[in-house]
Amino acid sequence: MRTYYIAGNWKMNPADDPLTLLRKVKAKCVGLNKIELMIAPPFTAINQAVLLFKETKMHIAGQNLFWELQGAYTGEISAPLLKSAGADTVIIGHSERRQYFGETDETVNKRLKTALKYGLTPVVCIGETLAEREKGVTLEVVGRQMTCGLYGIAEKELYTLIIAYEPVWAIGTGKVASPQDAQEVHEFIRRKLKELYSPVFADNLRILYGGSVKPDNARGLFEQVDIDGALIGGASLSADSFADIARTAEDIS
Repeated sequence: MRTYYIAGNWKMNPADDPLTLLRKVKAKCVGLNKIELMIAPPFTAINQAVLLFKETKMHIAGQNLFWELQGAYTGEISAPLLKSAGADTVIIGHSERRQYFGETDETVNKRLKTALKYGLTPVVCIGETLAEREKGVTLEVVGRQMTCGLYGIAEKELYTLIIAYEPVWAIGTGKVASPQDAQEVHEFIRRKLKELYSPVFADNLRILYGGSVKPDNARGLFEQVDIDGALIGGASLSADSFADIARTAEDIS
Protein backbone atom coordinates (compact mmCIF):
# COMPACT_ATOMS: atom_id res chain seq x y z
CA MET A 1 0.00 0.00 0.00
CA ARG A 2 1.35 3.40 -1.01
CA THR A 3 1.75 5.99 1.76
CA TYR A 4 0.49 9.51 1.04
CA TYR A 5 3.28 12.04 0.52
CA ILE A 6 2.62 15.74 1.10
CA ALA A 7 5.36 18.09 -0.07
CA GLY A 8 5.69 21.85 0.26
CA ASN A 9 7.74 23.69 -2.36
CA TRP A 10 8.47 27.15 -0.97
CA LYS A 11 10.17 28.36 -4.18
CA MET A 12 11.82 31.78 -3.54
CA ASN A 13 9.77 32.37 -0.39
CA PRO A 14 9.29 33.64 2.25
CA ALA A 15 10.77 37.09 1.71
CA ASP A 16 12.70 36.81 4.97
CA ASP A 17 12.84 34.86 8.26
CA PRO A 18 12.07 31.30 7.06
CA LEU A 19 12.67 29.98 10.57
CA THR A 20 9.39 31.49 11.80
CA LEU A 21 7.41 29.64 9.13
CA LEU A 22 9.36 26.45 9.75
CA ARG A 23 8.46 26.58 13.44
CA LYS A 24 4.79 27.14 12.64
CA VAL A 25 4.76 24.17 10.27
CA LYS A 26 6.39 21.97 12.88
CA ALA A 27 3.81 22.94 15.49
CA LYS A 28 0.86 22.39 13.15
CA CYS A 29 2.01 18.99 11.88
CA VAL A 30 2.44 17.34 15.27
CA GLY A 31 0.70 13.95 15.39
CA LEU A 32 0.66 13.26 11.66
CA ASN A 33 2.24 9.80 11.51
CA LYS A 34 0.40 7.85 8.79
CA ILE A 35 1.81 9.92 5.94
CA GLU A 36 5.16 11.32 4.80
CA LEU A 37 5.87 15.04 4.78
CA MET A 38 8.46 17.10 2.92
CA ILE A 39 9.44 20.75 2.80
CA ALA A 40 11.67 22.32 0.14
CA PRO A 41 12.76 25.70 1.52
CA PRO A 42 15.24 28.03 -0.20
CA PHE A 43 18.80 26.67 -0.19
CA THR A 44 19.82 29.15 2.52
CA ALA A 45 17.27 27.66 4.94
CA ILE A 46 17.93 23.95 4.38
CA ASN A 47 20.24 23.54 7.34
CA GLN A 48 17.89 25.50 9.62
CA ALA A 49 15.07 23.19 8.58
CA VAL A 50 17.16 20.06 9.10
CA LEU A 51 18.13 21.14 12.62
CA LEU A 52 14.58 22.12 13.56
CA PHE A 53 13.05 18.86 12.32
CA LYS A 54 15.90 16.53 13.32
CA GLU A 55 13.76 14.58 15.79
CA THR A 56 10.84 14.24 13.38
CA LYS A 57 10.23 12.32 10.15
CA MET A 58 10.00 15.49 8.03
CA HIS A 59 12.01 15.25 4.80
CA ILE A 60 13.93 18.37 3.77
CA ALA A 61 14.56 18.92 0.07
CA GLY A 62 16.55 21.05 -2.30
CA GLN A 63 14.56 22.69 -5.07
CA ASN A 64 17.10 21.76 -7.73
CA LEU A 65 20.61 20.36 -8.23
CA PHE A 66 23.33 20.42 -10.88
CA TRP A 67 24.79 17.23 -12.32
CA GLU A 68 28.44 18.24 -11.90
CA LEU A 69 30.04 17.80 -8.49
CA GLN A 70 32.07 21.03 -8.38
CA GLY A 71 33.52 23.67 -10.63
CA ALA A 72 32.91 27.06 -12.21
CA TYR A 73 29.11 26.87 -12.25
CA THR A 74 28.03 30.13 -10.64
CA GLY A 75 24.66 29.94 -8.92
CA GLU A 76 24.35 26.15 -9.07
CA ILE A 77 24.35 23.61 -6.24
CA SER A 78 25.66 20.05 -6.28
CA ALA A 79 24.33 16.85 -4.77
CA PRO A 80 27.19 16.67 -2.21
CA LEU A 81 26.47 20.26 -1.12
CA LEU A 82 22.79 19.43 -0.61
CA LYS A 83 23.77 16.37 1.38
CA SER A 84 26.22 18.35 3.50
CA ALA A 85 23.44 20.80 4.36
CA GLY A 86 21.34 17.85 5.53
CA ALA A 87 18.84 17.52 2.67
CA ASP A 88 17.65 13.99 1.85
CA THR A 89 15.39 14.84 -1.10
CA VAL A 90 15.50 17.01 -4.22
CA ILE A 91 12.92 18.38 -6.66
CA ILE A 92 13.91 17.90 -10.31
CA GLY A 93 12.39 19.36 -13.47
CA HIS A 94 9.82 21.71 -11.96
CA SER A 95 7.90 23.56 -14.68
CA GLU A 96 9.31 26.88 -13.52
CA ARG A 97 12.81 25.50 -14.08
CA ARG A 98 11.71 24.41 -17.56
CA GLN A 99 9.99 27.74 -18.28
CA TYR A 100 12.52 30.23 -16.94
CA PHE A 101 15.87 28.43 -16.76
CA GLY A 102 16.07 26.22 -19.83
CA GLU A 103 15.41 22.85 -18.20
CA THR A 104 14.87 20.06 -20.74
CA ASP A 105 14.00 16.38 -20.58
CA GLU A 106 17.68 15.64 -21.19
CA THR A 107 18.89 17.79 -18.29
CA VAL A 108 16.20 16.28 -16.05
CA ASN A 109 17.73 12.91 -16.89
CA LYS A 110 21.22 14.13 -15.93
CA ARG A 111 20.01 15.59 -12.65
CA LEU A 112 18.04 12.45 -11.83
CA LYS A 113 21.05 10.18 -12.37
CA THR A 114 23.13 12.41 -10.10
CA ALA A 115 20.50 12.51 -7.36
CA LEU A 116 20.23 8.72 -7.38
CA LYS A 117 24.01 8.29 -7.32
CA TYR A 118 24.27 10.40 -4.18
CA GLY A 119 21.30 8.96 -2.33
CA LEU A 120 18.89 11.87 -2.66
CA THR A 121 15.21 10.96 -3.06
CA PRO A 122 14.17 12.51 -6.39
CA VAL A 123 10.78 14.15 -6.92
CA VAL A 124 10.61 14.44 -10.72
CA CYS A 125 8.06 16.89 -12.11
CA ILE A 126 6.23 16.45 -15.40
CA GLY A 127 3.25 18.18 -16.98
CA GLU A 128 1.80 19.92 -19.99
CA THR A 129 1.24 23.61 -20.81
CA LEU A 130 -2.20 25.08 -21.48
CA ALA A 131 -1.46 25.17 -25.22
CA GLU A 132 -0.54 21.49 -25.18
CA ARG A 133 -3.69 20.57 -23.25
CA GLU A 134 -5.85 22.53 -25.68
CA LYS A 135 -4.20 20.69 -28.58
CA GLY A 136 -5.11 17.38 -26.94
CA VAL A 137 -1.51 16.20 -26.60
CA THR A 138 -1.31 16.00 -22.79
CA LEU A 139 -0.59 12.27 -22.68
CA GLU A 140 1.90 12.50 -25.53
CA VAL A 141 3.83 15.25 -23.69
CA VAL A 142 3.77 13.48 -20.35
CA GLY A 143 4.82 10.20 -21.96
CA ARG A 144 7.76 11.86 -23.68
CA GLN A 145 8.88 13.59 -20.50
CA MET A 146 8.84 10.26 -18.68
CA THR A 147 10.60 8.28 -21.40
CA CYS A 148 13.37 10.87 -21.83
CA GLY A 149 13.66 11.75 -18.14
CA LEU A 150 14.08 8.11 -17.09
CA TYR A 151 16.23 7.07 -20.06
CA GLY A 152 19.07 4.72 -19.25
CA ILE A 153 18.07 4.20 -15.61
CA ALA A 154 17.33 0.69 -14.40
CA GLU A 155 14.32 -0.17 -12.28
CA LYS A 156 16.51 -1.25 -9.36
CA GLU A 157 17.98 2.28 -9.22
CA LEU A 158 14.58 3.96 -8.98
CA TYR A 159 13.12 2.50 -5.80
CA THR A 160 13.04 5.95 -4.12
CA LEU A 161 11.63 7.82 -7.14
CA ILE A 162 8.54 10.00 -6.72
CA ILE A 163 6.79 11.56 -9.72
CA ALA A 164 4.80 14.79 -9.49
CA TYR A 165 2.29 15.52 -12.23
CA GLU A 166 1.92 19.29 -12.49
CA PRO A 167 -0.21 20.71 -15.29
CA VAL A 168 1.64 23.96 -15.97
CA TRP A 169 -1.59 25.89 -16.51
CA ALA A 170 -2.68 25.09 -12.93
CA ILE A 171 0.49 26.18 -11.10
CA GLY A 172 -0.03 29.41 -9.19
CA THR A 173 -3.09 30.32 -11.26
CA GLY A 174 -5.84 29.24 -8.87
CA LYS A 175 -7.00 26.78 -11.53
CA VAL A 176 -6.91 23.11 -10.70
CA ALA A 177 -7.49 20.02 -12.78
CA SER A 178 -10.70 18.27 -11.78
CA PRO A 179 -10.12 15.12 -9.74
CA GLN A 180 -11.25 13.11 -12.75
CA ASP A 181 -8.89 14.90 -15.17
CA ALA A 182 -5.98 14.52 -12.77
CA GLN A 183 -6.78 10.84 -12.24
CA GLU A 184 -6.82 10.24 -16.00
CA VAL A 185 -3.24 11.51 -16.32
CA HIS A 186 -2.07 9.75 -13.15
CA GLU A 187 -3.51 6.48 -14.43
CA PHE A 188 -1.67 7.01 -17.72
CA ILE A 189 1.59 7.68 -15.86
CA ARG A 190 1.23 4.45 -13.92
CA ARG A 191 0.41 2.54 -17.09
CA LYS A 192 3.45 4.05 -18.83
CA LEU A 193 5.66 2.99 -15.91
CA LYS A 194 4.41 -0.58 -16.36
CA GLU A 195 5.54 -0.41 -20.00
CA LEU A 196 8.93 1.09 -19.14
CA TYR A 197 9.58 -1.12 -16.12
CA SER A 198 7.23 -3.59 -14.41
CA PRO A 199 3.71 -3.76 -12.94
CA VAL A 200 5.07 -4.21 -9.41
CA PHE A 201 7.30 -1.15 -9.74
CA ALA A 202 4.46 0.96 -11.18
CA ASP A 203 1.97 -0.12 -8.54
CA ASN A 204 4.32 0.86 -5.71
CA LEU A 205 5.60 4.19 -7.05
CA ARG A 206 3.97 7.31 -5.66
CA ILE A 207 2.57 9.89 -8.06
CA LEU A 208 1.76 13.32 -6.61
CA TYR A 209 -0.50 16.00 -8.02
CA GLY A 210 0.68 19.62 -8.12
CA GLY A 211 -1.19 22.69 -9.23
CA SER A 212 -3.12 25.04 -6.91
CA VAL A 213 -3.83 22.34 -4.32
CA LYS A 214 -5.68 23.82 -1.34
CA PRO A 215 -7.49 22.48 1.73
CA ASP A 216 -10.85 22.73 -0.02
CA ASN A 217 -9.91 20.64 -3.07
CA ALA A 218 -7.42 18.21 -1.55
CA ARG A 219 -9.90 15.51 -0.52
CA GLY A 220 -11.37 15.13 -3.99
CA LEU A 221 -7.90 14.69 -5.42
CA PHE A 222 -6.61 12.32 -2.74
CA GLU A 223 -9.64 10.05 -3.09
CA GLN A 224 -8.58 9.17 -6.65
CA VAL A 225 -7.00 5.74 -6.86
CA ASP A 226 -3.75 6.85 -8.55
CA ILE A 227 -3.13 10.14 -6.71
CA ASP A 228 -0.77 9.57 -3.80
CA GLY A 229 -0.39 13.07 -2.39
CA ALA A 230 0.54 16.56 -3.48
CA LEU A 231 3.41 18.87 -4.32
CA ILE A 232 2.10 22.15 -2.92
CA GLY A 233 3.30 25.63 -3.80
CA GLY A 234 1.45 28.69 -2.49
CA ALA A 235 -0.61 26.83 0.09
CA SER A 236 2.56 25.49 1.72
CA LEU A 237 3.51 29.04 2.73
CA SER A 238 0.69 28.97 5.28
CA ALA A 239 1.33 26.51 8.10
CA ASP A 240 -2.42 26.16 8.60
CA SER A 241 -3.11 25.36 4.94
CA PHE A 242 -0.20 22.94 4.63
CA ALA A 243 -1.26 21.13 7.81
CA ASP A 244 -4.91 21.03 6.72
CA ILE A 245 -3.95 19.40 3.42
CA ALA A 246 -1.69 16.95 5.24
CA ARG A 247 -4.44 16.18 7.73
CA THR A 248 -6.81 15.38 4.87
CA ALA A 249 -4.36 12.78 3.59
CA GLU A 250 -3.93 11.45 7.12
CA ASP A 251 -7.71 11.08 7.49
CA ILE A 252 -8.01 9.12 4.24
CA SER A 253 -5.06 6.85 5.08
